[in-house]
Amino acid sequence: MLARALAATPWGIEARPVEVEVDVQNGLPQIQIVGLPDAAVRESRERVRSALRNCGFDLPPRAVTVNLAPADLRKEGNHLDLAIALALLAAHGALPQETLETRLLCGELGLDGAVRPVRGGLAIADLGGRLGRRELLLPAPNAGEAAATDALPVVGVGSLGDALEHLLGERPLPPARPRLAPGCAAPAVDLAEIRGQELAKRALEIAAAGGHNLLFIGPPGAGKTMLARALPGLLPPLTTEEAVAVTKIHSLVAEEPPGGLLAARPFRAPHPGVSTAGLIGGGGLPRPGEVSLAHGGVLFLDELAEFRRDALEALRQPLEEGSVTVVRARAALAFPARFALIAAMNPCPCGHLGDSRHACRCPLPAVERYRARISGPLLDRIDLHVEVPALSVRELRGGEGEPSATVAERVAAARARQRGRFPAGHPAPHNASLDARGVRHCCPLGDDARRLVEAAFERLGLSARAFHRVLKVARTIADLAGLESLAAPHLAEAIQFRSLDRRLA
Repeated sequence: MLARALAATPWGIEARPVEVEVDVQNGLPQIQIVGLPDAAVRESRERVRSALRNCGFDLPPRAVTVNLAPADLRKEGNHLDLAIALALLAAHGALPQETLETRLLCGELGLDGAVRPVRGGLAIADLGGRLGRRELLLPAPNAGEAAATDALPVVGVGSLGDALEHLLGERPLPPARPRLAPGCAAPAVDLAEIRGQELAKRALEIAAAGGHNLLFIGPPGAGKTMLARALPGLLPPLTTEEAVAVTKIHSLVAEEPPGGLLAARPFRAPHPGVSTAGLIGGGGLPRPGEVSLAHGGVLFLDELAEFRRDALEALRQPLEEGSVTVVRARAALAFPARFALIAAMNPCPCGHLGDSRHACRCPLPAVERYRARISGPLLDRIDLHVEVPALSVRELRGGEGEPSATVAERVAAARARQRGRFPAGHPAPHNASLDARGVRHCCPLGDDARRLVEAAFERLGLSARAFHRVLKVARTIADLAGLESLAAPHLAEAIQFRSLDRRLA
């Protein structure tokens, strides 16, 4: 007898449908799985066999063939156990085939019949909605996350027995309700905790308001890391669309499912030893890297000059386009990667160049080699270069500054002004994502401002990209001031945040 059920397998940050076909015939007792299964899928036959036996289903010894269609799609992970078990029961006549016709089924089975969580619940629910399924059966820990899409009713099951009773109508389970993931705490660093560094704090406010990339340059212990960790507290909350996108990414790569919709913006701080694949994404079947895990949030690269050159150069595409495409022999997948880059580095190998309290021991060629680790094209894509000097004892003992909540209000007001310049539904309605036409339209210059920016362009030798980024930063400064027109002071402040251009000129 032949039975069918529909399941799903991860594919990048999405899910692809897999039709599970089970055929039971007389013959040598065995379960054979075909259709490009990986090792985890092939091992499901042992999990399914034990789960059915321990749930009281002692199936007759027959030859079972499980086909996973389409046959040319590689099946990975633990998502197919539940569908295989239920289709096997239907093939033996223990479950009506019509109960499986309009449902999508995903879950890993334990040997005792427990249904264990899988990755990508949100992507699976999105797939079920597009396919017009009337219901999705998922492990209970995934249900609150998947229900956030409103694409279709999601039922969380704790065991194979629960799934059977629900399908047979003996004990129907209610649809799950969307919930937020636990552990969405406030940022660890408040601006009020950071003494001094007023210029750096101003740069943080501009970066948060306009979505700009930022580089801190200063000696060890100047507060660069604390400043970077304060940025999430200045950013507005995730919109529903952003939260769904962020949760979908993290759900597919996390060791444990989020358990609900992620409400906090991601903050990723990879070690300088991270590989290019770890930073950008990769693998046989490509998986998202740190740039995609930071989507909608902050990517912090501490000790920027210590990162691998090839890894840093691979940042160019996501910084420019807000996405990254990873090409491998088996697949070419695009991942979202729209984040705010915050980087920090020392001014020289010893870290004390320009520090009045410590003599720099680095010869000029060593300093030049150290700076050369950061290429010009990458620096072009960083809008704000900020020098963070060492603090004096008086500054360290100074009073508290503005708290993050106060600055966040100004950031929210500036972002509200920017949203009016973008069409509804734009993925990043802030100044940093203005294209060349948007810069011309939104950044008109008066005579004084034009003369100032032309002089800076010639003196600093700015590229066309850096020139446009100066205008975008000036546009954000004007938005923070509540002004529609750009003036020379806005341009002057934006130009002062190109310290590396000045030094290299």
